[in-house]
Amino acid sequence: MAQTIHNQDASAPLSICYVLAAFPVLSETFVSNEIRAMRRMGHTIVPLALTPYDGPCQPEDEAMRAERVHLGDISTTRALAYAASRPSGMAAALRFANRQTGIPARSLIRAAARVALAAKQHGCTHLHAHYAHSSAATAVAAALIGGMTCSFIGHGYDIYGTPCDLPVKLSAADVVFATCEDMAADFRRLAPDVKTIVSPCGIDPDRFAPSPCATSNGRLLAIGRLVEQKGYSTLIEALARIPAAQRPVVDVVGGGPLEDELTAMAERLGVAANICFLGRKPSTWIAIEGPRYQGFLAPYVICADNDRDTGPVAVKEALAMGLPIVASRLMGLKESVQVSNGRHVEPGNVDDLADAILWLAGLSSADRQALGHAGRLHALVNYTLSAQAASITAAIHGVQQARALPNAA
Repeated sequence: MAQTIHNQDASAPLSICYVLAAFPVLSETFVSNEIRAMRRMGHTIVPLALTPYDGPCQPEDEAMRAERVHLGDISTTRALAYAASRPSGMAAALRFANRQTGIPARSLIRAAARVALAAKQHGCTHLHAHYAHSSAATAVAAALIGGMTCSFIGHGYDIYGTPCDLPVKLSAADVVFATCEDMAADFRRLAPDVKTIVSPCGIDPDRFAPSPCATSNGRLLAIGRLVEQKGYSTLIEALARIPAAQRPVVDVVGGGPLEDELTAMAERLGVAANICFLGRKPSTWIAIEGPRYQGFLAPYVICADNDRDTGPVAVKEALAMGLPIVASRLMGLKESVQVSNGRHVEPGNVDDLADAILWLAGLSSADRQALGHAGRLHALVNYTLSAQAASITAAIHGVQQARALPNAA
């Protein structure tokens, strides 16, 4: 059974190399937030990016660009010499590289040797990867070469949309983190002996909080990239089912490939005035403007390729800001949204969503406050960054104690 670990006696500082495909990335604030939370616990965190990336990120993450380690800056010759000096680790890494199929074995070993060398040079004894694609495979192989412990956390498309060698990676890692109970159950089905920890991505409740002075703007809010799994096409259809006199206005924060298609759909169905695509907004905008909304919509769906959201941070931020939620009964949303703080709808069910939107838009001020208070309390108990960092810390200490590595408490 999946375990949820809380910070008890596992408080000794850790030295961890975060293996990331790219960093920092605008839509992956959960990575930088996690790093900051781990550092607040006194841990040394070294972010290592496998591929070059200088695209947009959140303003507060800009400073992290300068400190990241680039895989391309690590000498392949020196790295392979280091790997060759550890024959048993190299042999284990080769066995893993030959069992997985996502990356050519030779390429994986070259990248893993460089990561292992970088981790050694920075004094790291644990490798932690976000996403179960190349970053996880590279972290596993590097840990085997360097004699370090290793973990990775799954998110969405890497587990359900385009999974690759998951049973092999799960079995090779010392511990894996799932963002929700459903994901943990799926991990156990794929690799029954895997050590799985349920560790939802957390939020900062001091930053995302209700604003006592904020007057409701009477609108509803949705946040997320304009992609299939966010369920925006279902949302537009649901708005069209609502009589015009009762139809609320929904502000959508986020950009993405479906913007033109969704805009055209809203116009075709006669609801263009009721759904406003605001584009990308920084997290500071969300923290300031979010509490003014009447409620939050998360009508997420499972995509045709099986991709889906598993534990969306935006919903937890909405809870922390005191917004009642309407969300699909899907993955981690089943845990974050409860009858005390919102209402569930069946994924993709237009009539169900239309009815829930009417309910959300029609809440009295008292009901909105009661649901919002319960939601914030739920976020404070279950979804803080400090709790997430404690969970990760305790899990890593556990596997290092089992291996008797230097960072072990």
